[in-house]
Amino acid sequence: MSGMRNLFSKYLLFVLWILCMLNLAAEAQSSKKSLAVGDMMPSFSLRDQDGNLFNSTEHIGKNILVIYFYPKDESMVCTKEACSFRDDFDQVTKAGAKVIGINGGTVASHKAFEQHYKLPFILLSDPGDKVYNFFGVKNKLFMSGRETFIVDLKGKIVYKYEAMLEGKAHADNALQFIRAAEGK
Repeated sequence: MSGMRNLFSKYLLFVLWILCMLNLAAEAQSSKKSLAVGDMMPSFSLRDQDGNLFNSTEHIGKNILVIYFYPKDESMVCTKEACSFRDDFDQVTKAGAKVIGINGGTVASHKAFEQHYKLPFILLSDPGDKVYNFFGVKNKLFMSGRETFIVDLKGKIVYKYEAMLEGKAHADNALQFIRAAEGK
C-alpha cells in the first residue's frame, strides 16, 4: 500500500509541476505588450505564399494595410475568415487597402490554402511567430491568436479587433471601419 501512495505522490507532484509550468507560460504570454491603436506598426519582412519577400516598409504611404493574424490554414474558423476577406476583397481594395494574412504556417501551406479557396490576397509565413510577437498577438486556447489590425498610410495602427472564434467578424468589421474612414 505504501508503494501505491508513493507512486500517487510522485504523480501528484508531476501534475502540479505541469500546472505550474503552464501557469508560467500563460503569465509570460500575457505580459507581452500588445500593440494598440495609435502605435506605429513595426517593420518586418516575411515570405509570401509564392516565396517572395514582403517588406512592410515598402507599403507605408502607398496602401492602407489590413493585417490579420490567424491560427491555421484550412481550419474551420480560419477558412471562414479568409473567405470573408476574399468576398470583401474588391470593396477593400477600392478603398485603397491591401489585405495581408499572417500565421506560422509554411509557404507551401499558404500556397495550397490560397489555391483551394481562390484567395486574392497576400498570405505571409511567420515561422517562429516573430511578427506575432512584434504585434503582441497573444495565444489563446493553446493556439496562435486571431487579431486584425488596420494600419494607415503613415504606418500608424488605427484599428484593432480581437475575437478568437469569430473569423468572419474580422473581415466584416475591418470593411466597416474602412468605409467609415473613407467617408470622412
